[in-house]
Amino acid sequence: MGKIKVERCDIEGLCVITPTVFKDDRGYFVETYNKNDFAEAGLNMEFVQDNQSKSSKGVLRGLHFQKEHPQGKLVRVLSGEVYDVAVDLRKDSKTYGKYFGVILSDENKKQFYIPEGFAHGFAVLSNEAVFAYKCTDFYHPNDEGGLKYDDPDIGIDWPIEGLKLIMSDKDTKWKGLKETFKF
Repeated sequence: MGKIKVERCDIEGLCVITPTVFKDDRGYFVETYNKNDFAEAGLNMEFVQDNQSKSSKGVLRGLHFQKEHPQGKLVRVLSGEVYDVAVDLRKDSKTYGKYFGVILSDENKKQFYIPEGFAHGFAVLSNEAVFAYKCTDFYHPNDEGGLKYDDPDIGIDWPIEGLKLIMSDKDTKWKGLKETFKF
């Protein structure tokens, strides 16, 4: 039996993964990824790149996606706390345009798997956060896309009231879902 608990989300493909944490008087040990445990849970993705970022309270990154080379992502927080969001961009999906959000922190040690075909973003709720993620495809800078974080057509309920948002110039210029995808 694997050492992870997998919670399937309301949007097909999204999973919140909670690893087993082994604690004693020295601290803790946690296996954050084991190919066999993931395969046993039906998660057979192959990762090709690991990324890490550090951000201050109020930083909002996203909502990002890759157009021609979509990336699946296994995300987690090494220190601090974030509100992490995935938006379904699969045009034939019954949940197209819907989102799912989850609190990820160094305390809860939860991970969030976001398959290809989703936009992704997060807001830092703690004083700072170190965020790590594994990707199923390489990053292609000229393939980058994004959505407006506060698009009313998506309606993300970000827990950011009272936070002074810090965003990249690029992230402030993304358009909404309907303007970005015209089917």
